[in-house]
Amino acid sequence: MNKVPMTVVGAEMLRKELDYLKFDKRPKIAEAIGIARELGDLKENAEYHAAREEQGLCEARVRDIEGKLSNVQIIDVTKMENTGRVIFGTTVTILNLDTEEESTYRIVGEDEANIKENLLSVSSPIARGLVGKSLDDEISITTPGGTSDFEIIKVEYI
Repeated sequence: MNKVPMTVVGAEMLRKELDYLKFDKRPKIAEAIGIARELGDLKENAEYHAAREEQGLCEARVRDIEGKLSNVQIIDVTKMENTGRVIFGTTVTILNLDTEEESTYRIVGEDEANIKENLLSVSSPIARGLVGKSLDDEISITTPGGTSDFEIIKVEYI
């Protein structure tokens, strides 16, 4: 399996979710299954089937997180020298040369991505266009909305 790039914060978030699933949600689901079994005929017991389905989803997520954490490559840019080059984990401010609008994004792993918090997945079109470029570079990035020209005006290793 390939290494899964992740920031320190992202890895910690996944560990917390895993602990919640294993030590909080899993016991509650087991309890719900036990209560539903007491209600009688399992073939027509909606509560039992719903609890079993929730158990399956929970176990699948546990396996997914454990797999990612076992192959995680934690990248901590705060311990690296800022060369002005955009890499995984950096915070990048870009200027849209067409609209003169500035945007700031942090390039993170797929599990950490949240566009509302300006956390951009490393596999997104914008991040792919930025990674490897340097401060003051002008680039064209094709997104689902079309092609836009940007200038990298700030690269932070925070």
